[in-house]
Parts: sequence; C-alpha cells; structure tokens
Amino acid sequence: MPGGATGAGKVAAPIALLVLGHGAGGSVDAPDLVAVHDAAVAAGVAVALVTQPYRVAGRRAPAPAAHLDEAWRTVVAVLVERLPGLPLIVGGRSSGARVACRTAVAVGAAGIVALAFPLHPPGKPARSRAEELITGLPTLVVNGSSDPFGVPDAAPGVEIVVLQGERHDLRKAPDTVGRAVVTWLRARGWAGGGDRA
Repeated sequence: MPGGATGAGKVAAPIALLVLGHGAGGSVDAPDLVAVHDAAVAAGVAVALVTQPYRVAGRRAPAPAAHLDEAWRTVVAVLVERLPGLPLIVGGRSSGARVACRTAVAVGAAGIVALAFPLHPPGKPARSRAEELITGLPTLVVNGSSDPFGVPDAAPGVEIVVLQGERHDLRKAPDTVGRAVVTWLRARGWAGGGDRA
C-alpha cells in the first residue's frame, strides 16, 4: 500500500473502494474507523485506512491543510490505480473528514463519509465549516449529539446521523457507526449484504 495506507486488499471481489483518514491527533485505530472498516469489509467493500505523513513520522501536530490534502490526493490516486473501476467513497473522522470533503471532487469520489465532522472549534460556533460539506456529492455525516465541535444540519445531498449521548470520539457504540455507514453505502449500491470478507 502507498504511504501510510493499509487494508485495501482484504476483499476478493470488492463492490466499491472506501478510503478513510484519521483525526488530527489520532490514528486509524480509532474505534469508529475500525468499526466502519470491519462492517464495510464484511459487506464487500475494499477499505483503505490512510495514515497522514506527519503521523507516520511520529509527530502529533498536523501539517497545514494544503499538505494534508496533497498527501491524501496522492495516496487516493495510487489506490484507485490499484483497484480500477470501483466507485470511490472517501471519508474519515474529524480532520480526516475535512480532508476528504475538500478533495472529494478532485479525486473523482462518488460519495463521502464524514465521522465526527468538526463543524466548528469548541465554543466558537461562528467559525462554521459547514461549507466544506457542500460538495455536490452524496455525503453521510455521523456525529454525536454531545460533540463540542458541533453537529451539522442536513443540507441537499448531506445526510446527518446523530448518535444520542456520543461525544466527538464516537466511542460508546462504534458498531452503531459501522452499521450506519454500511446502511448508507448499501442504499447507493456501494455495499452488498451478508459476510463477503
């Protein structure tokens, strides 16, 4: 796998390719990302979990947005080349969701999965990032009702799933996150039923 990407080879005849990135200070081992990975693979989706170069280098502070976006576009291009002809769905959690939204059109994505989308910095609702969700592509947002980064409103093409009592980490019921994502993928023909892994 290119750069910090792992996992896209686990499905023999994938229906789609889902590429997911981590949050700013986190990793691809976040419970919600792992749950989405496992549920999507079981539904016949090739899933790649991408670690940004700053995390591969051992740094916790994220690189500037332009660097994150460039690294993401590079990895996604290699993955698409390795698995040609599949619908591409991009996404991630928190900062990774923002990267996916900003680059989705450029990488040729068919849809976006945004977990714990950080609508605004905590305590600063006037600094909304809602416009990043408006890409013209089908988009699923899964946020916790108690997320200090806020919860986006639904918009044309943007479906919002709010998990009651969850915070930004979406740790209480990660399997619920995985099921929500696979249900959304299936509704668009991007995932199958049953265990195909």
